[in-house]
Amino acid sequence: MKSLFIVLLLVGGVLSFTSCTTVIDAKLDTGPTQLSVDANLTDQPGPQTIRLTQTAAYFDSSTPLAAVSATVTVTDNTGKTYAFQDADNDGYYVWQPTKNDTLGHIGRTYQLSITYQGETYRASSTINRVPPIDSLIFVKRKITPVSTTEGYRGEFYARDLPGAADYYRIRFFRNGTLQNQPRNIITSEDGAFRGASTVTDGLVFIVPIRLSINPDSLYALNDSVTVELQSITKEGLSFWEALRDQLTNGGLFAQPLANVPTNIINTNPSGRKATGFFITTAVRRRSAMVSPANFRERTY
Repeated sequence: MKSLFIVLLLVGGVLSFTSCTTVIDAKLDTGPTQLSVDANLTDQPGPQTIRLTQTAAYFDSSTPLAAVSATVTVTDNTGKTYAFQDADNDGYYVWQPTKNDTLGHIGRTYQLSITYQGETYRASSTINRVPPIDSLIFVKRKITPVSTTEGYRGEFYARDLPGAADYYRIRFFRNGTLQNQPRNIITSEDGAFRGASTVTDGLVFIVPIRLSINPDSLYALNDSVTVELQSITKEGLSFWEALRDQLTNGGLFAQPLANVPTNIINTNPSGRKATGFFITTAVRRRSAMVSPANFRERTY
């Protein structure tokens, strides 16, 4: 009887737990449409592009509508103005260089100006310095300690520039394809994690940052790997960190959703707000093949 009583209690508990499961069809209010700005300008040669779209409802998974018929310019602190044109009327506003002209220059500050549907938006950003990537090597490793499947782990070397706090974003490409999962948003302060600049200024990037350029499956023999080191501002660092946090925010301990910060400001405080971020960056790259010439031995 005692055993039967315990079983009945367990069954009752399970039924009580399952009966509390309720599907809720949430109907969220749709806010006003806002301008969304995707602007990442570099010091590299060639055209530069700024994409403008309109925000959509939270559960709307369709392609965002293009924000067309806007006037988009960028002006640097030397007084030079760069006009961006949406020739295809698709929301991609492009600046085309003339001859060997380059838009981005280290040390210059750039102001973005967008006029759209009677509103004027502004943002400002500086192109900061960036060190070169000295080398890119590969070490043979198992995918997991107990796995029989092997691959190659990549590691890049760069030395932080001394004398000031520097902020970076690291991107990497496998066989020409950008690895852009949320976990691949890699940021660094002085070659380490945020807040470590007092002890890592001017030093070689720390091991976790150097090893952050690997896909889950590791690399295969004869893969082509490219690593980009981008300089960003402190505000740009906060933007990428917040974006990564929101994209990976899930599971049992998820935090309430929050807006990612923006530096796109409406000149009319009472006007419609904008989303997105204006980033300017200097870029240094290094590419290597996963081949014996680039193999090294490592104990870690």
